[in-house]
Amino acid sequence: MPEKPSAVLAFDYGTRRIGLASGDTLTRTAAPRPAIDVGASGPDWTAIGREISALRPALLVVGAPYNADGSPGALTSAASAFAAELASRFGLPVQRVDERFSSLEASAALRAQRASGARRRRVRAGDVDSAAAAIILERWLGGEGFAQ
Repeated sequence: MPEKPSAVLAFDYGTRRIGLASGDTLTRTAAPRPAIDVGASGPDWTAIGREISALRPALLVVGAPYNADGSPGALTSAASAFAAELASRFGLPVQRVDERFSSLEASAALRAQRASGARRRRVRAGDVDSAAAAIILERWLGGEGFAQ
């Protein structure tokens, strides 16, 4: 973890959308940001670059998708390639966090907010992806990151 307070940007990689969340090492909180679409040619690198330029993070965090038993998931290699491309394109350190069950956790939390009236608008897939990115970032801020 960076020694001085720093902004951090997290990604929940997917083949249709990439969830984003931002946070910082001072407050150790994470907030979802609008998801970024993935097109036929891959991630919208221009949109990712705009987020990085706007937030100026010191570090990027990418979820590592594993199955419940700890074996690599269907998207593990694609998420690893995405993390490597982030590091190459933007020259920032990238850390990985086990993202097991983050989408399920995010979906349940958003449904509960909707049921309680705390959330008025309907839950969309991009909302779940970005809420999952916030969970990934919270896990990293809590010390669950691993080098890769």
